[in-house]
Amino acid sequence: MDEGYANLPTSHLLGSVPAVTPDDRKPGGAHSADAAATARLQEFPPPAPGGNGGGYRPPGAPAAADGDVENQANWKGYFNVASYTPYFNVDTDVVVDRLISSVYPMDGFFRKIDANPDMYGPLWITTTLIFMLATFGNFATYLIQKKKDLDIWNFDVGYFNWAASVMYGYAIIVPALFFFLFQYFGSRPSLVRFWCLWGYSLFVFIPASVLLLIPVEFLRWVIIALAGGASSWFIALNLKECTEGADMMVLIASAAVLQFALALFIKVFFFA
Repeated sequence: MDEGYANLPTSHLLGSVPAVTPDDRKPGGAHSADAAATARLQEFPPPAPGGNGGGYRPPGAPAAADGDVENQANWKGYFNVASYTPYFNVDTDVVVDRLISSVYPMDGFFRKIDANPDMYGPLWITTTLIFMLATFGNFATYLIQKKKDLDIWNFDVGYFNWAASVMYGYAIIVPALFFFLFQYFGSRPSLVRFWCLWGYSLFVFIPASVLLLIPVEFLRWVIIALAGGASSWFIALNLKECTEGADMMVLIASAAVLQFALALFIKVFFFA
């Protein structure tokens, strides 16, 4: 009797589930296509057709196949935290190597970040510089007043507000401004690479801020001039390399002058 019941057909009953056919088991169905499209929307910036996706890739990481790369310029990706995660997934050795290259402009920094720009280094550099300028700026004022035998000294908390506003604003707005200018004049730069470039260009001001504690005014001007000149030269060389032979010396010179002006602002405002 049990064998008889087991052999009864059930496909005509209400609520029965049809068996899975071999055609339904084939990969690449609608569900997998939707999942792949959703995954590609998480990439920031959207990959160009036939190119590599944005974000830092550790050495040895498999590159995406050309057939799997599509141009997904969906605005939702700009407001998703996962879109920015690849730019912070960077090895310590890579960041240290880029820090060394930022104080040695002839090392080809832009070629190093061409395929794998990161945001961890620029964020760390800018934040560290803000705290060092605010702290050492106050300490330098104390040393100057102590040298002049002045007993009146107050810690100026406003240094933190000025340092954060100027440094974060400079590191974000100035690269974006030159990105649009370069595009307007015919170049095809990358905004993320510009942010990475300008962020690492600020690293030289970190050791300079320590040396600016020396209470000798002439020596302070020499230190800030050397730091500003090195940072300006670093910006100019790498911008010239990314222009691909286009004549944009006016923009490159403007970026270098603006970088040196930042150095003068640091000296005049925080270490006067």
